[in-house]
Amino acid sequence: MKELSLHILDIAQNSIVAGAKKIEITIVEDSKNDLLSIELTDDGSGMKPEVLAGVFDPYTTSRTTRKVGLGLPLLNDACRSTGGKLSIESELGKGTKVIATLGLTHIDRQPLGDIAGVVVILIIANPQLRFIYSHSKDDNLFSLDTDEVKEVLDGVPIETPEVGKMIKEMISSSLEEL
Repeated sequence: MKELSLHILDIAQNSIVAGAKKIEITIVEDSKNDLLSIELTDDGSGMKPEVLAGVFDPYTTSRTTRKVGLGLPLLNDACRSTGGKLSIESELGKGTKVIATLGLTHIDRQPLGDIAGVVVILIIANPQLRFIYSHSKDDNLFSLDTDEVKEVLDGVPIETPEVGKMIKEMISSSLEEL
């Protein structure tokens, strides 16, 4: 994967497969400490300790369609190549938290990519789920909660193309202002 947003999509998809009803995506760009932090937290099924112990092994996967799972090992490599790290906390029956830290200005850091597009894809493809997306740059914060968006929409389905376009434009313009 060449963009961090695609790693976010991959991890969020894992959360959805694990039965999550709420997924929180938090991105922090901290120029003072030269850190980029990406955190995904879900309320899905969580992982057994033996599964958690093997998540960085590309030959450990819960899929039955193929015997390799490269998402987390690739993200781990992306973090380590910038002096960062990837950590995962999970409790069976309670959910999972993935925290990736990377050097913000490190030459080897992958670009964030189309984060607005990824968030919109997740929302439109999974309108029954609650997504909370927060993105901060130093002291400036943007956040979006799909429960709040649905309330404002007053019955208009969140998965319509028009709403998706509106959400993408809102995220994109807000990120430009950060």
